[in-house]
Amino acid sequence: MFEYIQDSLRDAIKVLCGNGRLTESNMRAGFEQVRRALLDADVSISVVDDFIARVSEKALGISVKQYLDPTKQLIKIVQDELIALMGPVDHSLHLGKSLSILMLCGLQGSGKTTTCGKFGKLLLKRGHKPMLVAADLQRPAAIDQLAILGDSIGAPVYVDRESKDPVKVCRDAVAKAKSSGVDVLVLDTAGRLHIDEDLMEQLAMIDRELHPDQIYFVVDAMTGQDAVNSAKAFNDALTLDGVILTKLDGDTRGGAALSVKHVTGVPIKFIGTGEVIDTLEEFHPDRMAGRILGMGDILSLIEQAAEKFDNEEILKNQERLRKGMFTLDDFRAQMGQVSRLGSFSSILKYIPGMGDFGKMFGGIDMDTDNQFKNIGGIIDSMTREERENPVIIDGSRRRRIARGAGVDQGQVSGLIKMFLPMAEAMKNMSTMNVKDQMQTMQNLVKSATQNPTTPLKVAKVGTGKRLTTEEKRDARKQREKEKKKREKEKRNKK
Repeated sequence: MFEYIQDSLRDAIKVLCGNGRLTESNMRAGFEQVRRALLDADVSISVVDDFIARVSEKALGISVKQYLDPTKQLIKIVQDELIALMGPVDHSLHLGKSLSILMLCGLQGSGKTTTCGKFGKLLLKRGHKPMLVAADLQRPAAIDQLAILGDSIGAPVYVDRESKDPVKVCRDAVAKAKSSGVDVLVLDTAGRLHIDEDLMEQLAMIDRELHPDQIYFVVDAMTGQDAVNSAKAFNDALTLDGVILTKLDGDTRGGAALSVKHVTGVPIKFIGTGEVIDTLEEFHPDRMAGRILGMGDILSLIEQAAEKFDNEEILKNQERLRKGMFTLDDFRAQMGQVSRLGSFSSILKYIPGMGDFGKMFGGIDMDTDNQFKNIGGIIDSMTREERENPVIIDGSRRRRIARGAGVDQGQVSGLIKMFLPMAEAMKNMSTMNVKDQMQTMQNLVKSATQNPTTPLKVAKVGTGKRLTTEEKRDARKQREKEKKKREKEKRNKK
């Protein structure tokens, strides 16, 4: 997500910072480019105009501060304004000591029922005892879908397949929850293909009857500006406490995330980034602004890793690194850990300075799940000696490995060229603190991306089958010397 805005903002900032001093005339062209980028990303026109006005006002003449880098000053201004545009956000669910009720509403197809399951999972992680309520009687499969989701996360689901009254279903669910030791009730209400009077009246009745502690509007981020318009309509009818944006991992231009708070006054509190049940994250404007500007979001990555990584496996890897050991088997094991967080390209966007890292590997598509299998197949086709010391892999070995893995030789070479400098960096980082580790990784990336078509240079090591240029020259001299010796012996015999 946000690739379009991210690339356009970077280009505009480069144009602006190419001048010695920012003036109204040279800012005009740069900010017009920013304006077009935001409008193309489906950001509300009122939001765009206000954003450009604020950034322009603050950026004008910033080069007078000679002791500061104008580029960094401008990026800081843009970052601050992006944060102000999307925040602030109160992440508290404001749950009471007894039974709390959270109500999810939204249009049909927004991912509301899936989000209800994700919310249940989130509450379980936080030590609560949630119950999910199948109050969407409009969509036939909604009840079954929620029942399956509840079973998968280990949370009870209240279902009444006979009732046609969603208000009664919710009221009965409250009674059931109170007698079952449940402390949070999550209501999955009905949606429509579009906003209509019947839908709003039904939701308003549930609101009046149950007085939910929090009401969240679930909206598909891929609908762009329509998401903002829908959020405004629902807020006018119900007074929302927050918005949950779903499908932010899809082909979305990000306009909804940048517009919804400014237009509706309702903050985005959570974002959904996939169909997996534990992919509901808190929305942090400062982190999202960092990702939009290519600065990464290392805190969110750390939080996800803490939840999904195998701690025992991590300790084993750390011990091997301390001993200076990092083989292709270790690389594959770490890939298995990383794959739990998503695709490589999506993970790299969280890391400062590494958003474009995946683009340098033309032979390896880092954006598909199948690539994990391809890399695993390549490693499996190697001998133990090759996995531990891949520099010995020459042309004939590469052909054999490629045949065994069902890939072309270029992919084998690409993996090796990617692995060797990474292995060296990993060994070096094993004795560093977190700050130095991050700097080392950024230096590695910077070196690689300066010329994406040329892999990182690694010193060649003799394989025992191929001779270096110097060895070939010495061998040729030796052959000539022996030849002259044999000719001399021949002459002496005569």
